[in-house]
Amino acid sequence: MDKLEALLDRLKTHQRSLILAAAEYDTLPAASVLRQIAELENAIAAVEAVADEERGRRQR
Repeated sequence: MDKLEALLDRLKTHQRSLILAAAEYDTLPAASVLRQIAELENAIAAVEAVADEERGRRQR
């Protein structure tokens, strides 16, 4: 579980960095940056789902 939490932290940190960097400009971020942010959001959701499953298994 610790490894999942560490992965989740890394993913969120990277996504946050991209978002904050994009916010520095008054223009719309490049499509590639938006794609990376969206892909990270999907990865974050997937890791959270697996972590929830693991928590559920441990409670049984």
